Amino acid sequence: MSVEDINDILDRLKSGELTEYRVLKADFLAFRQVLVNRKDFKNFRGIAQRGGDVIYQYLQTPRS
Repeated sequence: MSVEDINDILDRLKSGELTEYRVLKADFLAFRQVLVNRKDFKNFRGIAQRGGDVIYQYLQTPRS
């Protein structure tokens, strides 16, 4: 998964085009590295799943 692909997914979550996105365990580290460098990082919520996958959602109000 490339940086451009990850940013595209995150932008689609932010715009509401996607309500959630499942990141596979194999892609998690690359995805998270891009995510934590974004200014709106606190608006994303990751929900851990059994097996190592994570479902990300965008929140209108940043988490604390």
